Amino acid sequence: MPIKKSLIRPVTLAEVREILEERAKEGDLTYEQRLTLDYARKFAKIDHEKAKKLVSEIMKVDDRITHEQAVKIVDILPETIEEVRLVFSTGRYQLETEKVNQIVEIIKKFRSS
Repeated sequence: MPIKKSLIRPVTLAEVREILEERAKEGDLTYEQRLTLDYARKFAKIDHEKAKKLVSEIMKVDDRITHEQAVKIVDILPETIEEVRLVFSTGRYQLETEKVNQIVEIIKKFRSS
């Protein structure tokens, strides 16, 4: 029997907020969903469309950057090279300083728009 790929994928806090706000329009949210929505509203720093674009832009910097790492970067929106490096600190590789700088510049561009 073939193994099915998981339908689970990481999403940014902005996307979580969007998904739960849509579900709230359709009916009541569970207690956990309400808590999650409250958290996402407090801590999502950009809207869901910008978040999706930013994930895509970050992944273009280097083909070793995973979707999960890009999502984490978007959730944090690091301002310094050191903060970006922390996202990659548990991985098998370290990004070159030039690429880390690129990520910081991309984030700045999204913050200002």
